[in-house]
Amino acid sequence: MVSDITNDFPRVRVNGQLIEEAIILQEMQYHGATSVEEAHQKAASALVVKELLLQRAKELEIDTEVLTGETPDEALIRALLAQEVDQPIPDADTCYRYFRANPEKFRTPVLIAASHILLAADPKEPVDREEAKRTAETIIDELRQNPESFASMAKRFSSCPSKELNGELGQLEKGQTVPEFERQVFPQEEGLCLHPVESRYGYHIVRIDKRVEGEPLPYEAVADRIATYLKDQVYRRSINQYISLLAGQASIEGISIQGADSLLMQ
Repeated sequence: MVSDITNDFPRVRVNGQLIEEAIILQEMQYHGATSVEEAHQKAASALVVKELLLQRAKELEIDTEVLTGETPDEALIRALLAQEVDQPIPDADTCYRYFRANPEKFRTPVLIAASHILLAADPKEPVDREEAKRTAETIIDELRQNPESFASMAKRFSSCPSKELNGELGQLEKGQTVPEFERQVFPQEEGLCLHPVESRYGYHIVRIDKRVEGEPLPYEAVADRIATYLKDQVYRRSINQYISLLAGQASIEGISIQGADSLLMQ
């Protein structure tokens, strides 16, 4: 069915070189999209960038050794970029300015100790989800009146094995639980969360038992990380500018190349 739809797309050529539609179709699986048209655009764009780089490598008669895990095309592109694109190293002053401008990025993680009551409900069962939410709201109302009953409520209602520990989840930091749970729970102050927390597992009644804010890290502890990050960012921008230059000098048919930043990293 996809192949029938993509028959309507114009032929894509780079300096007269046709990119076969079958190759574009194969490439589409690697590009997330909300429609066939968007996936085709992304796939074709990525292949145009690849063709631009390979044509330039052949024009310069670049020769290189293929490393383990590389294809010959990947080796050529790696060697081309190493030859044609500078990779500047940020100096200490630049790194320190970045550190001073972004203090929130360089802190120890926030830690919380939390307890919960899980009312499990399958996301594919909207009736069960709604019932779980209503039950969670009722339990929260009861806990606001009788906070000391959290442990007994956990044992009675929770679908999580933590109910045997009075609902206690222990110490948590970001990355240990599912993202949708963390987004709602980590900003909370100590005490009972006054609204049910929805996750893929159902609805949670959550109590923050303790919260420890992150502490600022000294520059010396993060200097190497900052240097690596800034080096990578500058290098990526340089490559994107290089691709834009090649695209501007090329004859590209069947597709409009825009947003080199996203193209490069696909």
